[in-house]
Amino acid sequence: MFDIRIICDPDDADRVTRTLAAAFRTGEPRTYPTRDGMRVRLYITADHEPEE
Repeated sequence: MFDIRIICDPDDADRVTRTLAAAFRTGEPRTYPTRDGMRVRLYITADHEPEE
C-alpha cells in the first residue's frame, strides 16, 4: 500500500481520480486546497491490483 499526492486544477480532479482508480485499488480521495487557492491537492491511498 502507498500514498499518492497530486496537485492539479480542480477541473481535472475527477478525471485524475478515475484514472488512478482504473490502474490501482484506491480508497476515497482526500481533497484540500493549495496555499494559493488556485489548485487542489489530492491524497489517495492505493494498492497494486492483484495479479490474475
